[in-house]
Amino acid sequence: MLKKLMDLFSNDLAIDLGTANCLVYARDRGIIVNEPSVVAVHQGFRGNQKILAVGKEAKEMLGRTPGSIRAIRPMKDGVIADFEVTQAMLKYFIQKSMNGSKFVKPRIIICIPFGITQVEKRAVKESAEQAGAREVYLIEEPMAAAIGAGLPITDPSGNMIVDIGGGTTEVAVISLGGIVYSKSVRVAGDKFDEAIASYVKKKYSLLIGERTAEQIKIILGNAYPLDDDKKTTEVKGRDLIGGAPKTISVTAEEVREALADPISEVVEAIKIALEKTPPELAADIVDNGIILAGGGSLLANLDILIKEKTGLPVAIAEDPLTCVVRGCGKCLESLSLLKQVTTLS
Repeated sequence: MLKKLMDLFSNDLAIDLGTANCLVYARDRGIIVNEPSVVAVHQGFRGNQKILAVGKEAKEMLGRTPGSIRAIRPMKDGVIADFEVTQAMLKYFIQKSMNGSKFVKPRIIICIPFGITQVEKRAVKESAEQAGAREVYLIEEPMAAAIGAGLPITDPSGNMIVDIGGGTTEVAVISLGGIVYSKSVRVAGDKFDEAIASYVKKKYSLLIGERTAEQIKIILGNAYPLDDDKKTTEVKGRDLIGGAPKTISVTAEEVREALADPISEVVEAIKIALEKTPPELAADIVDNGIILAGGGSLLANLDILIKEKTGLPVAIAEDPLTCVVRGCGKCLESLSLLKQVTTLS
């Protein structure tokens, strides 16, 4: 009876706990939270940490904080790097989703990268439980992305999904509701930003922060020649020679050059996955093509580059940024699907 009552009051949630962004999907309400995975922490005299801000507000502080305040990204390469801060961030997003109610403990599905260790899985699960979850289910990101992209995952045919997030790129071949082959590489949006910052530093002796590098990626990021390769954007940073602030202009062609190495690693991961795929499923992928999801898939002309390198049809999922959390949301709606695709922890 009590369990039925709890189910009645429970507002089940699906969480995409990403390296770059955290998205929360509530049953019957859709996506209700979409904020950066950043937490601003005040360091006390005795090492005590006090959470000052979470999400958008905390991201505004990145690279701009005094010594006593740190803007932390507690997720690194798709896994928890700072357990305590992740727990605080989860608690904040869960309470925000529950409109501050502390009496109702939700059932929660959380996305995890494929191939993380049992210890890392346990850390995610415990974080959610400490943050107020009643039950926690874990689902692998490529599976959630495939469901969100509308792929027929339960059919006996091969479908390839490439989920390019903030910390990891997950390449998976899915058939009959399971992952037949998956490769996870820790090269994704963050590494793209680092590559841009490193290029600007090397070529122009200009030091830029991660937020500036991300802005350059959003404005000019591309993987294959554009119609307007000479398009430029202004970049402000600190001159490493003179030490004073300086402004330069970079072109789309230069940004593509900066991104060449990390993008080639993503393409290589796709090629390896294709080589390891059983022949019958490989034949299906020739027909069905490759589906791209995640924020990294929005990089201009990335689909064209992958198509050229693999010779296969490539399509970008509808609203790739929310693909994973929408896939999780569909599992909330269907208990049978949830049981089929969740991973034991």
